[in-house]
Amino acid sequence: MGIITSLTRMWLTRTVQPFTFRNEFDQQLPFAACEKLGLYVHIPFCKSICNFCPYCKVRYSAQQCDAYIDALLQEIHLVGSQHAGRKPVTSLYFGGGTPALAASRIKEIVDALQEHFLITEGIGLELHPENVNVEVLRILKDAGVTKISIGIQSFCDKYQKILGRKTVDTAAMQAALAAVPFETVSMDFIFALPGQTYENLRSDLEMAFSLGANHVAIYPFIDFTFTQSPVAAMPKKEKRALLNAITQYCLGQGYTRSSIWTFSSEPEANYSSMTRENFLGFGCSATSLFQKQFKINTFDVAAYCERIRAGKLATSLTLRFTKRQRMIYWLFWTAYSTKVTAGDFEKFFGVPLKRMYGFELWLAKQLGFLAKRGDTYEMTCKGAFYYHYYENFYTLSYIDKMWGVLRKEAFPEYITL
Repeated sequence: MGIITSLTRMWLTRTVQPFTFRNEFDQQLPFAACEKLGLYVHIPFCKSICNFCPYCKVRYSAQQCDAYIDALLQEIHLVGSQHAGRKPVTSLYFGGGTPALAASRIKEIVDALQEHFLITEGIGLELHPENVNVEVLRILKDAGVTKISIGIQSFCDKYQKILGRKTVDTAAMQAALAAVPFETVSMDFIFALPGQTYENLRSDLEMAFSLGANHVAIYPFIDFTFTQSPVAAMPKKEKRALLNAITQYCLGQGYTRSSIWTFSSEPEANYSSMTRENFLGFGCSATSLFQKQFKINTFDVAAYCERIRAGKLATSLTLRFTKRQRMIYWLFWTAYSTKVTAGDFEKFFGVPLKRMYGFELWLAKQLGFLAKRGDTYEMTCKGAFYYHYYENFYTLSYIDKMWGVLRKEAFPEYITL
């Protein structure tokens, strides 16, 4: 896998120079000039630790959670005060962990952010199924949350057991969602689990929409090397057939495909913290992407709090882009939406997309991965699968390595990918 991603990186960046993340950071962050800036806040606490989850999380402690939120608020003001006035941003997403464990303080966090930023496209928050009740939902809605994403993974008891999850109380969930409505109610599912069939996955989606969801995300199972999951990944041929079948089902139902793995029953329903040209992250493990750099905060909760209390940013590693490296980041994450518009690329980089990657676009069209409509390149179903397939290589070669190191070291000297 490392060979494939390394060769792809060298070809697309036109250099053998790797991505080198170093233990350095700018105290003054360059977000003021960023257009279409999104915000992300990480809450790392969970009541129990799922064996398949690769994200930065620790077991919940009320005392530790409160101390963390205090540091988080300090980080928000430390960074936000670098810009005079309120900086317009597209959206705000809370991820984790289980952000609802800090439900009583979400409004406090939102208010702190709104002192420095003008949020124009809503506020999203991830929920564990056990937190979907009227009391929690009302607290979140009163805090300004407009979109929620519920990590179901599967309604099927067989797969809940495989993933170490409890059976979802669907009746209680349906009642809570009806009592406290949101603009977007998304439900997350995992596909490519051992023995999983099209019928299993279709049943999950049918249940989701019947309970009140208007958006679903169907993420592939990825076996990270540092997780404790006993689950084996599904073979490529079976995975492709399953993804193609569920895609055709969703499109046949009239659902809108809003990204590689997401579909909505209402065109305006959306939930994605990923497809942003630039984003600014707060909290441990949160990443920030600017025009010339990418940075990631430490995964260590205690180290994060200590750095923030000292008045310093908790950045663990920074990648300073070459121009081609930044183009690859832009194309990779923009393509997650299944579309790349040449005009947007030229506006961001000041150079035509075709001049930089004309051969690659031609080849992708010849292979049946892309179709061109006006100024926009759109992925075909074949292209979407191979994007997913390459993303799996990228995740296991790059993200797995980086997160594996950051789980052990708060501030490593450098990581080369």
